[in-house]
Amino acid sequence: MAEPLKNLLHPGLVTDMAGHIFRVAPDFDADRFTALATDGMETLELMQRAERIKDALTQTLPADYAAAASIVRKALPEHGKPGLSGWALLPVNQFVSEHGLGHFDVSLALLKALTPHFTAEFGIRRFIHAEQDRALAEISSWVADANHHVRRLASEGTRPRLPWAMRLPALVKQPAPILPILVALLDDPEDYVRRSVANSLNDIAKDHPALVADFVERHIDGASTERRQLLRHASRTLLKKGDAKALANFGFAAARGIAASLTVATPVVTFGDKLSFSITVSNGDAEPQRLMIDYAIHHVKANGTLAPKVFKWKTLDLPAGGRQSIDKDYAIRAITTRVYYPGRHRIDILINGTVSASADFDLRMD
Repeated sequence: MAEPLKNLLHPGLVTDMAGHIFRVAPDFDADRFTALATDGMETLELMQRAERIKDALTQTLPADYAAAASIVRKALPEHGKPGLSGWALLPVNQFVSEHGLGHFDVSLALLKALTPHFTAEFGIRRFIHAEQDRALAEISSWVADANHHVRRLASEGTRPRLPWAMRLPALVKQPAPILPILVALLDDPEDYVRRSVANSLNDIAKDHPALVADFVERHIDGASTERRQLLRHASRTLLKKGDAKALANFGFAAARGIAASLTVATPVVTFGDKLSFSITVSNGDAEPQRLMIDYAIHHVKANGTLAPKVFKWKTLDLPAGGRQSIDKDYAIRAITTRVYYPGRHRIDILINGTVSASADFDLRMD
């Protein structure tokens, strides 16, 4: 079984936090902080644990926010010395977000300083929401920072629909203010940063598909392999939906004369095993065609309804009259992001965004 996410925040981590803060602030009541932060922790989920630790910081750091921010900054790792890092900085993000709006510049500087040791994408969003123009003016300067974690914060922290974080409704409605940040990072040397840019564009595509399809069209001509991969990842939602312009950006068109047959080798799957299936695709058109083949698993939800999840699979260049078969195994096992339920599931085969074949299978939870 996968380790529960909540265990990323645990009593030992709280003890370490207390030690790092006490090292730079001898007046800090480490014992009280530890007791407050761990009280009832075993019953709490991840974000609840983070809230509990954040509240303990609020009660034990100085009431003067600037003084508290100075202590936190000094407690970060420096010159090879250990300090606050990793998941310990999730509640610190929450502390800065909750108490730092009245000290805007101090807070942004602190979030920039801590992001190399975890990420500040959660803490920074309340500042963008409160004063978007002021925040983006500072964040935009980070695209040229020498530290790739800071550059990634510029793209990841401004994502309109960042998972696990508060949405930025103004940017969901009108994402134009963050496009210059994304353009500046299109060719960043770090894949870590480029993937964040792609994810932000994919967020935008959910509300503004034409804007992202046009963005990709403007930036794909002469693109390097790395930029092309970024733009393809940014278009994944549009491609899965069969958006005509997004398909055209990558050399795909509406499939013509394509026939697909689907065979499920495991019509009954026991949880922990694999769903095995194969397809045979035939091109009945007089011209060769480039095909983007994906598959969707319609998982049973707790209420018995089905919810699809689309997965990338394969790209085929199929000649006129051509025929090709491909196989796939899909593991159905315990993961932290999905709860499985027994019952009749469905699999769809999508070719250039269009469902071309479907079949059912049963999942048993022994």
